[in-house]
Amino acid sequence: MSQLGIGLIGAGRHGSRYARHIVDDFPGLRLAALACRDRAAGERQATAFRCRWYGDYHDLISAPDVEAIVVAVPPTLHVDIIETAAAMRRPVLLEKPAAVTLDDGRRMLRAVRDAHLPLMVAQTLRYNAVVRTLVAARERIGRLHALRLSQRFEPSSLPWLDDPAIAGAGMLLHTGVHSFDLLRVLSGLEAERVQCEMTRVVTSRLEDNFTAALRLSDGTTLASVAGSRATAGRNGAIELAGEHGQLIADHVLHTAVLVRGTTTEPLALPPPVQTVRAVIQAFSDALGRGAPMPISLDDGLRAVAVAQACQQSAQTGRAVAVELI
Repeated sequence: MSQLGIGLIGAGRHGSRYARHIVDDFPGLRLAALACRDRAAGERQATAFRCRWYGDYHDLISAPDVEAIVVAVPPTLHVDIIETAAAMRRPVLLEKPAAVTLDDGRRMLRAVRDAHLPLMVAQTLRYNAVVRTLVAARERIGRLHALRLSQRFEPSSLPWLDDPAIAGAGMLLHTGVHSFDLLRVLSGLEAERVQCEMTRVVTSRLEDNFTAALRLSDGTTLASVAGSRATAGRNGAIELAGEHGQLIADHVLHTAVLVRGTTTEPLALPPPVQTVRAVIQAFSDALGRGAPMPISLDDGLRAVAVAQACQQSAQTGRAVAVELI
């Protein structure tokens, strides 16, 4: 069987995870090339992964044996990459956040729609085993009326995450989009209005600590989302409150219980999932079947829309309506 030639744009810490999975776990895929600006590092990685190195991602996208691309670079580069990929008709697996702003996202949408380009946004947390268990158990608590999500991490060692010219925004965008996407997945509703506060704890230019209150589109369901990269521990707390009980879980610590009254029932959890691998599998399967991508660019931009509204709320001190895509 022929292998699908993959070009990887971005071979840093996260991009290297994609490279390793493509090389080790997918017989139907072949890592044809990778692109990164550091020639010495790029050539070393290309040798290790048995592929070619490019210093310019435009050359990678136009290479004849690159049939699809994986993008794992800061989102400030996404518009140009997606417009170039659309012109060359190269399907894309795009790391989140999908875009820095909705204006950028709308440019990308036009290019993708005009080219009928298959594009999947790697909202990897959708494939987390705890998250999937909660989705399956949600009906057990009846009508939902409240959600709470929180992600906490250690300070990042990546300097570019505190550089507005490269990162475009801080923790609210880069990690918050995971939670904003999960609000839709877990509730089936859209965020309609937000009130947000954000601060800097360890960083100097971009926020690394935020909390947001959201009203969802049914008019009654409320949510709170928080995140930080300024602590010595990690967690990924999720709480769903419904008329028949609560689901309380942690997607980092791999726990989940159903609460009724003061009693708890542990939920049976499958083993933890390598979510990057799962995303590659979903992307590859959709391409192979000619099926719609399971997480579209529209999906990714809905999370960006919430992040943008949160930024505006924090800057103005007022509640802000979430823009429609």
